[in-house]
Amino acid sequence: MEKYIEETMKNLDRNGIKPFYVETKEEVIPLIKTLVNKGESVSHGGSETLKECGITEFLGSGDFDYIDRSKYEGDSVREAYIKAFGCDTYFTSSNAVTERGELYNVDGNSNRVACIVYGPKQVIMVVGKNKIVPDIDAAIKRVKELASPKNCVRLGIPSACSKLGKCVSLTKENPFMCDGCAADTRICCNYVVSAKQRHKDRIKVIIVNEELGY
Repeated sequence: MEKYIEETMKNLDRNGIKPFYVETKEEVIPLIKTLVNKGESVSHGGSETLKECGITEFLGSGDFDYIDRSKYEGDSVREAYIKAFGCDTYFTSSNAVTERGELYNVDGNSNRVACIVYGPKQVIMVVGKNKIVPDIDAAIKRVKELASPKNCVRLGIPSACSKLGKCVSLTKENPFMCDGCAADTRICCNYVVSAKQRHKDRIKVIIVNEELGY
């Protein structure tokens, strides 16, 4: 294990966030099977990392009470979000994880960050090593330069960052964390830093020694 990953895991644990480590994405589901019981209610946020690890298919296998928001349309999507907020286990990735043991996440609709902060009995994050950064400043930069533009392209959102390939705020000399475009379709609306946790080990972070998602 590389030293920066070891340091990240040590600081996550210090912050009451339970860290796990696997070498490959193929090891993720076997680990998850030890953390989630059959029959439990499960849901997840939008995540390329979860798809790459086969987690969405695993959750829909029939072994769980799967709250699949893709099955809801129009105004009923809110119903899926509310159900997910009260589920046993919520799966997601993180936009960035700092070596100091902090989780940094930015959302537009914000159902994902709501579940990270409170609601589900446990949150399991699957994170590729490419998402580990030194500190919050680097996490902010990562989202503006990489995560937000790529997610806008993935979702077909005609934002400034999907056209520029980076947040428009980076054209300024000293952009601040929440700086960005003024579009109604903006996906950077709520910014959440998860640090020391009162509910120890509720959030679990599986670090994969591969590059996953963005």
